[in-house]
Amino acid sequence: MATNKIQTGIRFEAEMLYKISYIAKQNRRSLNAQLEHLADICVKEYEKKNGEIEIDEEKLYNK
Repeated sequence: MATNKIQTGIRFEAEMLYKISYIAKQNRRSLNAQLEHLADICVKEYEKKNGEIEIDEEKLYNK
């Protein structure tokens, strides 16, 4: 299945990873889906307070 998502590596302290994984399970989400959800909330809160973040297409796709 093709996707437009970029794969990244991320490091967590063991306790934080455990807790996020626990929350994901409670929300019936995969860890990845939970992290995407949290990132979405963070961006929306930031943009609500500071205005929309403009996308630089060249930086977005490392052109």
